[in-house]
Amino acid sequence: MTTASFDVRGSSLLISGDGAPPATAVVDGPRSSITGRIVADGTGWCVRFDLLASRWGGPALPPPSGEYRVRLASASGEEIDAAAPLELTMFRLFRAALGDGLLTVGPPVDPAYDSGEGSRALELRYTGGNTGARRLENAVFFESFYGRVAGCNPLAIDREIARVAPGVTRYWSVIDRSVAVPDGAVAVVDGSPEWWRARGAARLLVVNDWLRRPFVRRDGQQVVQTWHGTPLKRLALHRPGIQPRRWAAVVRESLRWNVLLAQNPYAARVLRKAYAYIGGRPLLDRRLWVEGYPRNDVLTTGDGAAVRDRLGVGRDERVLLYAPTWRDDREEIVDFIDPQRLAAERDAVVLVRGHTRTLLPGRNVSGPRVIDVTAYPDTSELLLAADALITDYSSIMFDFSVTGKPMYFLVPDFEHYRGRLRGFYFDLVRRAPGPVVRTYDELVSALDGDPAEHAEAYDAWRRQFNALDDGRASERVVARMIDAGMITP
Repeated sequence: MTTASFDVRGSSLLISGDGAPPATAVVDGPRSSITGRIVADGTGWCVRFDLLASRWGGPALPPPSGEYRVRLASASGEEIDAAAPLELTMFRLFRAALGDGLLTVGPPVDPAYDSGEGSRALELRYTGGNTGARRLENAVFFESFYGRVAGCNPLAIDREIARVAPGVTRYWSVIDRSVAVPDGAVAVVDGSPEWWRARGAARLLVVNDWLRRPFVRRDGQQVVQTWHGTPLKRLALHRPGIQPRRWAAVVRESLRWNVLLAQNPYAARVLRKAYAYIGGRPLLDRRLWVEGYPRNDVLTTGDGAAVRDRLGVGRDERVLLYAPTWRDDREEIVDFIDPQRLAAERDAVVLVRGHTRTLLPGRNVSGPRVIDVTAYPDTSELLLAADALITDYSSIMFDFSVTGKPMYFLVPDFEHYRGRLRGFYFDLVRRAPGPVVRTYDELVSALDGDPAEHAEAYDAWRRQFNALDDGRASERVVARMIDAGMITP
């Protein structure tokens, strides 16, 4: 017989029982697992699962929201029942419940706000407020990929603001408290009362994707849209078969932005047209800044060896980063390579980086010398640590080229993606700064080739797309924010 309890002060799940103790105890989820500490004496046994843990050398945080199977097994492999149901328990950083062998973890938001009625009440309080009645805070509200991570261009801008304007309050929108926010920042959980208040009170919003939920601009409030990549694949108004409702949503979204940031002049032209981003003072307060990408500053100033240490990768290891984009017709990462096989055949460590859209529905891959880094907070650091990139149509290609290291393009579904799913803005096969291959065997052969064969194409690529990625993009962007009065140092 087993019993269960939560140790709220210790942020732990406790399961105890009599008889022979379990030989293994694991709380297993798609992106995180926790090994329990087993203690036994003559009267019984107890397993403690510490639900706060450090990942990638960061602070101790709860596991990502979701369901986790509690697995207790005897030495013979026989499963041990994981206790009776418990009521929902609120911790400081998360909430949890146990039932039917499943540990359910969620954000630390009062369940009353999870209901349609409770959520709607918060929205009405936000949208119905007098836009001119409140004085805005000298604060920035950051959001990256809908709060799934605290990374990309918003993270680099946060770090520069913290350096030159430490008096500015920095709020970070997160889906739950498993998302690590930068030092000195304030995490606000999506949909909570604090989230709505911070979103309405900050003088500046910095986002890298669409603004979700209703948005009402307060008097004096401005939005900087950094976006999240130079586009190869068609987007927004240029996507195949766009419907009138979607067209209207795209235009409505772009009207919310005061500034659109582009990595290079090519991206500026594409993004302006794709989002109908037209206008300028006095008609519309909308500007387009072409300053390079802040997220790429680390590629010229950072320390790849330190990143490898955090990943547990030897400094002399060959590291291959596999980072394909997401597909409109599937939720999880594509399975065009077997990372274990690639690691063994190429004597390398393979880092697997899924797109943020595959983070929640997907599950970590594992194996000898394979590390799933989909949940790693900052993609730019992974580019710094890798010796070579394997991708397909992802905009990561325009960032990795800052490093000058080899790139390989594995595109088994090229015709389908180009003809039906998205389409391209230019001919990747003709201009790619590395081999474009269709099969795994072709990829392996290309990895043994001489990168110098693509040096001319690589140089032309960098001249067009990376001329402004000089390690100082964050400085320029934040300086323009301060000059425009968006924040006060």
